[in-house]
Amino acid sequence: MKKVTIQDSKLREAAENGMDTFVSVFVNAISEVIGGELTAENTGELNSDQITLLAYHYLHEEVMDGGFVQLIHNGYGNFMYHNPTAKAFREWGIVDLYRILNKSHKLYQKYHEKLEADCTDDEFMALFEQFDEFDQFDDAFVENEEQFTAMVAAYIDDHIDNFATIVQE
Repeated sequence: MKKVTIQDSKLREAAENGMDTFVSVFVNAISEVIGGELTAENTGELNSDQITLLAYHYLHEEVMDGGFVQLIHNGYGNFMYHNPTAKAFREWGIVDLYRILNKSHKLYQKYHEKLEADCTDDEFMALFEQFDEFDQFDDAFVENEEQFTAMVAAYIDDHIDNFATIVQE
C-alpha cells in the first residue's frame, strides 16, 4: 500500500473552504502517490475507500462536464460498471448515486462499444443526440451533485484514516 499523507494545516484550510475543496485535498493526495492516474497496475497500491473516492472524482468530473456519454467515451465506463463502484457508494450511504449507476448500467451494456469507439469531434458531439437515453441519469446526477459531494465529504471526515495520514508540520 502506498502511504498517502496530508499536512494538517492544508486539511484545515481546505475544510474552511468548503466540501469541494476538502474532497479535492484527498483526491489530489491520492492521485499524487499513484503518479496522477489510476491504472490496473497501481490499483493494488490503494485501499477500497481510496479507489472509491477516485471513482467519485472521475464520475463527478466527467458527468458534470459531458454526462454519462462522455464518461463512457473517455474510457471510464469499464471502471464504473465492471467494478463494485455502485455497491461501494451504497455502503458509503449514497444510495441515490448507487441507484443512478445501477440503472444506467443497462444502457452501458447496450451501447458501450459504440460510445467507446474512436471518433471525430463532430461524431462525438452527435453521440449526445444518438444516446439521449442517458439524459435522465445526467440530470439526476447534476440535480443531486451537491448532496452527493457533501455525503462523500462526510464519509471522508468520518473515516479519514482510510484515506490518508494527517501529519503535523
